[in-house]
Parts: sequence; structure tokens; C-alpha cells
Amino acid sequence: MIELRQISKTYNTHAQDFDALKNINLTVERGEIFGILGRSGAGKSTLLRCVNLLERPTSGKILINHIDLISLSESQLREQRRKISIIFQHFNLLESRNVFDNIALPLEISGKSHDFIHQKVSQLLNLVELQDKRNYFPSQLSGGQKQRAAIARALATDPDVLLSDEATSALDTESTTSILNLLKKINQEFGLTILLITHELEVIKQICDRAAVLDKGEIVEQSPAIDILVNPKAIITRQLVQKSLHLPVIEKSKSLNSLMLKLTFIGEDSDTPLISSLVKKFDIDINIQQAQIEHIQDIKVGFTICELTGNPAALNDALSYIQSTSIQVEVLNHA
Repeated sequence: MIELRQISKTYNTHAQDFDALKNINLTVERGEIFGILGRSGAGKSTLLRCVNLLERPTSGKILINHIDLISLSESQLREQRRKISIIFQHFNLLESRNVFDNIALPLEISGKSHDFIHQKVSQLLNLVELQDKRNYFPSQLSGGQKQRAAIARALATDPDVLLSDEATSALDTESTTSILNLLKKINQEFGLTILLITHELEVIKQICDRAAVLDKGEIVEQSPAIDILVNPKAIITRQLVQKSLHLPVIEKSKSLNSLMLKLTFIGEDSDTPLISSLVKKFDIDINIQQAQIEHIQDIKVGFTICELTGNPAALNDALSYIQSTSIQVEVLNHA
């Protein structure tokens, strides 16, 4: 388990002090995949580096499995860091070492035997599906293959916690999906706790159990991943969701006889024939401006933006009817 209590980080500069993190309180449960979402400059990397004390916070406590890292001596901290691994955006593989030797490096540093290293690295190569690349050097690998090698190296010491610093940002879409699926597999098979930072909502959507949104060094929202997408509360979260889902910016209607709605269908609601029911029940016209299906892990979520036109009383009745169902509705605008 990871617990951050009132973490703040202030950088002292000649011009003025800069608060990179402000009173961060966060708990990541054991075996959870937790995402921290935010734009560039929000403080995500600083926060991640504070977790293993690569960056020491100005104030607050960092607990890993109930042990306060800040209170430890240097030797005690080194011991605890062996249980915390990290993967980076740009892989950080040694160009002079082949894949096998890159993965073996932390085991060599910890003094493991040759036989142990050979067996362990072979297992990890199988796990990340790089058996046939064991003798390749980083320059011979694709971006996705480099990240797989970096993940295998991070797992060599059997950590309890894996930190991911924008690990898919340098990859194409296909490689990103592949790496996220690998992280999810590792989480499920080994119960590994994963804390990742990203500016991509797609990452949160695909593998995270819960997520927090960081803006200007503060957590403005945290909830289950599905709620981040379906019911964003903070302004920054709504903007990120709108951009990710390519939702249109709605201009205010000039007509008294129209209503613009955003409908959200979750799970089995996605199969509900709501539009046809509204037309039949209330004698209104419906213009669908956008409709799409998203998958948040194993949950199907549908989004529909539509304009209802008709008699004002009928529109109010139609809205009341939708609100009586399990389908979420948001009035985007009306006169």
C-alpha cells in the first residue's frame, strides 16, 4: 500500500518560491492500478519521484506498506527502494548491454549467483515475450520492445510497487495498447501495486482501477476510473474528457423548442432503445449529433449528444422521463 499524507514540495529559486505540490493526500491500495492524470507541468513527475524519495518532499509523510520512508536512514531507505521499481518514458536501457544483460543488471548489483540470474532473467523474458530478443541490443529494438525490456528489468528484484513515469508516451497506439495489457497482466498475476502518471485519458480508461487528477500541484478530483470519464467534476477533468472523447462544444440554442442533451449509457443501459421510445412517447424530433461507445476495462459506456425539438411541454416530459431511468442525462443548454 502507498500512502501520501499532506505532501508538499516547494522549490526555492532566486526569483520566488515555487510550490510544485500542495498538500497531497492519496492512498493506493495493495494490488491496485492507480493513475494520476494531468497536463504537462501539473506536478505529476515530481509527485512520482517523491514516492521513492528520488525527490524529497518539503513536508508530509510517505508510507509504503506502513513504513515511513522519510524517517529511514540511508541504508534502510536503500533496502526499501529494492521493493519499489520504476519504468520511464524513454526506457533508460544501457546501450552497451544486450536485453539479457540489461534485465540482469539489478540482480548483479544485489550479488545474486550466475545460476539464479540466468533462471530469473529467462523467466522474465518469457513474461514480456522477448525470448527471441535476448541477445539484441537496444538500438535493434522497437519502442515497444524496449519498454518490455525495461519492465522486465524493473521486475527483476520482485518489487511490491511499480511506478510508471509516462511509460507509454513515446509509443505508437498499437505499442501503447500492448504495454498497457502487459502491465494489467502483471498486476493480475503477481498482485503488483502499480502507480502511474499520464497525460492520456486512454491510459486511465484502459487499465486503472482508480485515478486522481492533478492540476497546478493539487489533486482536484479522485474517484474510480469510470467516474472520471462518466461524471467528471473538476473543470480540468471535464476539459480532458471532452478532448479525449472529441465531444463538441455546444453553442446556446436560440429556440424555445429545443433541448440539447448528453446521454450516458453504462453497461446494459447501452442496449436500451431510448431514442425511439422518446419519439414514440412524446411526439418529438431527435437529431443525434454524436454517438460513440467506449470501454473502461470491461465496462461498456455509451455517449450520445442529441438535440430534442418539439413542444416545450413535451420536451420537459421527455427530460423527466429520461431522469426517471438509470441513464445519466446532462442538459448541455437550452433557451
